[in-house]
Amino acid sequence: MRDFRDAKAMAKTLREALHAKSVTFTTSESQELVARILGYRDWNVLAAKIHSTELSATLAQADAPFPLGANIPIVPMRDMVLFPHMISRIFVAREKTRHAVEHSLVGDRRVVVVAQRRGVDDRPGTLDALYPVGVIANVVDRQTQVDGALKVTVCGLQRTGIVRLTEGEFLAAEVAPIEEQGGHSMEAASLSSAVLDGYQTYAEVDFSALPPGSKARFGLPSIGDPSLLADTVAPLLSTSLEEKQQLLETRDVVTRLKRLVELMSAGRPKAVA
Repeated sequence: MRDFRDAKAMAKTLREALHAKSVTFTTSESQELVARILGYRDWNVLAAKIHSTELSATLAQADAPFPLGANIPIVPMRDMVLFPHMISRIFVAREKTRHAVEHSLVGDRRVVVVAQRRGVDDRPGTLDALYPVGVIANVVDRQTQVDGALKVTVCGLQRTGIVRLTEGEFLAAEVAPIEEQGGHSMEAASLSSAVLDGYQTYAEVDFSALPPGSKARFGLPSIGDPSLLADTVAPLLSTSLEEKQQLLETRDVVTRLKRLVELMSAGRPKAVA
């Protein structure tokens, strides 16, 4: 049975079948339709998911996909914390960051996405200017906008510590990938259920009332992978950048799940009139 990884073949089959009935569909139109049928917002999101899955399968065969000390281009973020498995579109305007992205595209497409401590800082070139933990990410796609800004789609892969910075045409980091702990414990499995239940209340969504397959549209995985669940829920919460950064820096999955339950129990922040 085909799944989302066969989306390109499905789009081609759809286009050919419609053409046989004298209905003309472009490649992009058929891809967009297949993406929506599979429950994704658009083809870019689905393509990023496919690429991430293929990359993960490749990395799983490697003993050390991200070796200690690897030097990787940095993409500093003013107002966002990227998590592993998270797919996000970001806009790049700073020249050094543009060079970092372009450098990654002619190489292995890896960058380090890390939040900067002060959003007003236009040249975050020191360790003090950045948070100590970011995410090694894969650059899935990039498009140049009419105003010259670069729109980049990235997919988070793994937490990493920032050890040392090197600055030249672009900012790069010597990194130390972070291994998680406690993700396969019975406590983590139990807390996963609590996090999923808590999110239903927090987001005012009743999963039991949704048609089969609809839960995927909310971007939530099953409770079978506590770490993945935690990193999927975290960016969906209406919390501060600092709070999200603390969750990113928490390598213990059980501790992270407990903190998510606490944050959701507090409810959404009330808007100021």
